[in-house]
Amino acid sequence: MTDYNKILQQEIQDLKDQVSKSAMPPEMNHKVSKDIVSLERSVELGSYDEKYEKVSKYIEWVLKIPWQKTTKDRLDIKKTKEIFDKHHYGMDDVKDRFLEYVSVLNLRSKQAADGEFKAPILLLVGLVGTGKTTFAFSLAEALERKIVRIPFGGMGSSKELRGNSRLILGSEPGRVIRGVAESGVRNPVILLDEIDRVAKEANSDIMGVLIELLDPAQNNQFVDNFIDYPIDLSQAIFIATCNNTRGIATAVLDRMEKISMPSYTDDEKIMIGKKYIMPQLLEEAGLLEGQFVILDEVWPKMVRPLGFDAGIRTLQRNLKGAVRKAARIMVERGYKEVIIAPENVKIFLPQY
Repeated sequence: MTDYNKILQQEIQDLKDQVSKSAMPPEMNHKVSKDIVSLERSVELGSYDEKYEKVSKYIEWVLKIPWQKTTKDRLDIKKTKEIFDKHHYGMDDVKDRFLEYVSVLNLRSKQAADGEFKAPILLLVGLVGTGKTTFAFSLAEALERKIVRIPFGGMGSSKELRGNSRLILGSEPGRVIRGVAESGVRNPVILLDEIDRVAKEANSDIMGVLIELLDPAQNNQFVDNFIDYPIDLSQAIFIATCNNTRGIATAVLDRMEKISMPSYTDDEKIMIGKKYIMPQLLEEAGLLEGQFVILDEVWPKMVRPLGFDAGIRTLQRNLKGAVRKAARIMVERGYKEVIIAPENVKIFLPQY
């Protein structure tokens, strides 16, 4: 026996050991064990190269799936409110809806005899920059759940969600199972981000997968093409976002509860800029609070240099650029502080 064969046999034995310790279902264990036996025969016959790569990669992915592991929810309304207030200014109606959501989870978890419950599915609808994605992350933080973000922008095939057959060399599970595996638990918050922005030619197929994911009667048996075995996603919490609902199938909308995200007023944006955005930007740039100052009369220009913007993306970009320019001025010219006033504001705003 060559040294290479010995190495392969040791690797196969390692896979066997990991499978024996795994909490995968018995049927999946049987399926994987058959693959290992077939792999051992291939090694003995010397025809193992491509098959070994396919089978070992498949088993490694199966072992990554959190078949049983979960996190325990923190269903503390007071803590939830603190977290949403920490990350979001205003938006009281939206925050109230999330507090109601956590309250329902609290009651339903107590009533469920087996500790399991089906969480309502929320769809956050609003213009760019209104905080849709951030609300999903805040919910995950409040519940102490892992979060999996699946971006739908430009998605061109349902296979990106469901994966390709493992018979195809180089294939992997789709984004859903890949994300769950990376989270390490079977009950993460799964953020379906911008579901209205998929490629038109793939819209109907992707909507078909979404129907399955969002249907409590189906998502406990979700089949990824690569894994080729039903995986229970019923304990995950799904939250979706979109700019508008025009391109979303009616059957998908029927499975979700819509929450409209309001636009921010200029006064709200100024408060968000001062309280939430600036402290983080200053820390990232290595500046102290008093070293970079924007005078009150300048803030409206930072918020609305060209006109109305429903979200805070423009404000974030403007503040980032201003902080970068201030940092350069301080380093190159030796200034101890930079103050943005009406007479110099144009230096710190983008030149459109």
